Amino acid sequence: MSTVRRGLVLGGGGVLGGAWAVGALAAMEKRYGFAAADAEVVVGTSAGSLLAALIGAGVTVDQLAAHYDGRPVTEGPLAGYEFDSARATGGSRPGLPRLAGPGSPRLIGSSLRRLGHVPTTTVLSAFMPTGTRTLERVGHLVDAVTPMGEWSPHRGVWVVAMDYEDGKRVVFGRPGAPVAGLASAVMASCSIPGWFAPVTINGRTYVDGGAVSATSIDVVAHAGLDEVFVVAPMVSFATDRPTAISARLERRWRAEVTKAARREAAIVRSAGATVRMVGPGPEDLAAIGANLMDDTRQRHVLQTSLRTSADAWGASEDFPATG
Repeated sequence: MSTVRRGLVLGGGGVLGGAWAVGALAAMEKRYGFAAADAEVVVGTSAGSLLAALIGAGVTVDQLAAHYDGRPVTEGPLAGYEFDSARATGGSRPGLPRLAGPGSPRLIGSSLRRLGHVPTTTVLSAFMPTGTRTLERVGHLVDAVTPMGEWSPHRGVWVVAMDYEDGKRVVFGRPGAPVAGLASAVMASCSIPGWFAPVTINGRTYVDGGAVSATSIDVVAHAGLDEVFVVAPMVSFATDRPTAISARLERRWRAEVTKAARREAAIVRSAGATVRMVGPGPEDLAAIGANLMDDTRQRHVLQTSLRTSADAWGASEDFPATG
């Protein structure tokens, strides 16, 4: 009997997106009967890259849930390791920019030469001032659970970042990609323009892979997979109707991200793989609130996702490629 080759795609969405994603992963494992670490390829973008690195290092979803729930982790690579999300990310607000000018004049020039062919988020990221927060503590966590000198114990871990000079997506860990340490790749993938400082790897600067795509589902199109499971904190197939202007704008942007994710999923489907994708629903969005970096909501978001994600995976069985 042939073995089913599965892929797992973990999208970005800040600290709270990570908490929601852990709940969705727990529901996925229960419904489909396989562990996240058993996927042939585990792709992570932004906050999803940290989850990919931890899963690849042998941290189970139950152990991740304990961490996000505020309970001590007593087994596995995270046992005894204290990780404070607020301290690691510098808090729920960005610091003052280092300079008033744009973060990447080179990317501005490159984007202007390719108008209409560059994602809006890529163009906007070039104009954002250089962030001052660092993700060194996140890098320390990745180093702590990864054997010295190894990319990852799981050879199929891929980390998505964006080259901050030309706007191109880079998938660290995939054959043919630039060489990088896992910790550096994760820090780069999580470096939100204007919030965190870009990360330099071998002379090139990189920022959050979400500046190209919040999910990057299509990077697995030619990986020979039979099934692809997508956990996408910035994608929603059903939303609420908030009254606050900021929340309404976020929902409009979320709708655009969802359209892009559908297009990426269609590319993977055309290569012969089944794609199942989940995102936060109305109850999850209410729990997450307006600030994805507000770690005080972390436990509430996880608990909500643990309740809602089973139904979300059920709806994903007939997930359409378009519409």
